[in-house]
Amino acid sequence: MNANNYLELMLALVREAGKIAVDLIENSEPGFKTDNSIVTKADHAISQLTHRHLENVLNSSGHILIDEEDPQNIQYLNQERLEQAEYVWSIDPIDGTRLYANAMPHYGISIGLLKNLKPYMGVVYFPHIGELFYCDGEKAYFVRHAFSDREEKKQIQPIDQEVTTQHVFFCHDSFFQKYHWDYSTCRVMILACAVIDICWPAIGRGCGSILQPAIWDIAGSWPIARCAGLDLRVLKTGEVWDRLDVSRVSHDGKKPWEATEAYILSSERNFHILRDSMILLQNQ
Repeated sequence: MNANNYLELMLALVREAGKIAVDLIENSEPGFKTDNSIVTKADHAISQLTHRHLENVLNSSGHILIDEEDPQNIQYLNQERLEQAEYVWSIDPIDGTRLYANAMPHYGISIGLLKNLKPYMGVVYFPHIGELFYCDGEKAYFVRHAFSDREEKKQIQPIDQEVTTQHVFFCHDSFFQKYHWDYSTCRVMILACAVIDICWPAIGRGCGSILQPAIWDIAGSWPIARCAGLDLRVLKTGEVWDRLDVSRVSHDGKKPWEATEAYILSSERNFHILRDSMILLQNQ
């Protein structure tokens, strides 16, 4: 199977997954996992769909799948085992689950493919607003009215916009427990959806974001952002995260695969501007 087949597989998957998400949003039956994060009926259904769609690929050598809803995903928290896989797939069936569980439209379905542990291909679909982002391994695209006869597709180009007070910086919901923000730089917005925090800045909707993501939060959107000239940089050092390394993520059974440090997504120039706008609270 070649790269075109992988992309077709991913697009077909998110299209079908989107129908499931739309059908179940009013009756999502939300519950809580052991880490107190929310899970819904759609998460489980899309997880099962993914395993069926990728069955033939995963049965071949050199492929593994890291699925947020698979309790066995912790078995791959081993760098040596990851190094043996040419391709690592990662699925977040519903990203922005709290939004979804409250019947809000700003959630996404994300699947990513890493090659030799580097971001390679990714697809992120927002079924309720009809928007699709994808990277084919070389170029990335933004599609309005996805999977309809009104599709409008444009290539995502490198972006390095000057930060002004017009812009927004996407934060996670615990941001203000640690930081003040300098509003003279720009405004902040909290949507609690990692794929929005990464995909929207890639088309100029915001100048960046701060995240402490799990691998499934970023796998789909990671190559898309990189095509836009945006990187995940370690908050403390500015080092670019460009390869999956289990030393960067938690091995805790309650929150496996979550990054152990915070990262800023931005252009190289804007990293320091955004980081300097974060004022650490005195009690931190």
